Amino acid sequence: MKTLKKLGPGFLFAGAAIGVSHLVQSTRAGADFGFGLLWALLLINIVKYPFFEFGPRYASATGESLLGGYQKMGKGVLIAYFVITFATMFTIQTAVTIVTAGIASSLFGGNPKLWTAIIIGICFVILLVGRYKVLDTLMKVIVIGLTISTLTAVALAFQKADAVSFAQVIPTDVISLGFLIAFMGWMPAPLDISIWQSIWTVEKKKIDPDVTPSQSRFDFNVGYIATTILAIGFVSLGALIMFNSGDEFSSSGTQFANQLVAMYTSSLGDWAKVIIGVAALTTMFSTTLTTLDASPRVMHRTSEIFMKRSLKRGYLTWLLILVLGTLAIFFFFIAEMGLLIKVATVLSFLTAPFYAILNYRLISGKHTPEEARPKTSYKLYSLLSILILIGFSVWYLFSLSA
Repeated sequence: MKTLKKLGPGFLFAGAAIGVSHLVQSTRAGADFGFGLLWALLLINIVKYPFFEFGPRYASATGESLLGGYQKMGKGVLIAYFVITFATMFTIQTAVTIVTAGIASSLFGGNPKLWTAIIIGICFVILLVGRYKVLDTLMKVIVIGLTISTLTAVALAFQKADAVSFAQVIPTDVISLGFLIAFMGWMPAPLDISIWQSIWTVEKKKIDPDVTPSQSRFDFNVGYIATTILAIGFVSLGALIMFNSGDEFSSSGTQFANQLVAMYTSSLGDWAKVIIGVAALTTMFSTTLTTLDASPRVMHRTSEIFMKRSLKRGYLTWLLILVLGTLAIFFFFIAEMGLLIKVATVLSFLTAPFYAILNYRLISGKHTPEEARPKTSYKLYSLLSILILIGFSVWYLFSLSA
């Protein structure tokens, strides 16, 4: 129990990551390709690992977030980060909220638009009243509960499955390649979440000053391993239940939610419908909540760095901007949502080398205490991962021009 209390930011990472990339894209990957994209899932999780881990490592060693380190590396770095985040945060928030609203509508009935407004409102109140402490406690319950229910569903689905093929697939056509890039772009999460993780690590340190760097690293590893296992679980459910069944997932949030819950209950039985529905809802709610908290935090802190002064209501201002922007996209630009999500996922993939290089340079350089810098073998692993990320980006861009 004492160990669980020390954990926190790692579960927040899991809460933010286990959303669209898992419930939606991983399940679609299994439904469309069977187990054929497991190579991509495992590879991208391995490749992105060091750059996510550098976030809590830097925060634990210095007491400041990655944004403080970026500031020391030059103003241009922060400007680029600010522009990229502003360009994607509204679409990402809308995407996760739509799925959450669809699941709520599927479980309880009602209009998804009304549920969108309700969910955003609840998250807004939680963040105003509880801030980090509520996030810290809530995410532990959600992630542990979802892990147990998902692994149970996968085990039962395997028992009912006939022959299972693990033949791997490398997409070559434009549509399949586009899905692969979107899948890898948000798997397990966009790399800029490393900045969120560093901020949550600083916040955790404020309420629990006794947390050591090794505990912080253990905390992150628990969250990261959980996201990877759950991603494999969702791919497995899609592959075992939907692949070659003739059924396809709907692009409608509400219909997709119905199919997702039905997929679970076909493995566990009708008795599990409410339990799984609530688990899926709380999972997406946690993603909605963590993204709604993190984007205003980073934009607030970046604004303070630019203006060289403390902004007392900066977090609230950015929170309101994100809420209003999300609702505006949902109510007025919903027809373009598919395109906006595609742009956001592709941007997340193409900017991954940018964040990877930044985090590597920061953690290996003079701004990080020597004892916290990675060992030579870890540096080589990181450099190889950067080359792989660049290689995938070049491959994708070349395929578009071909």
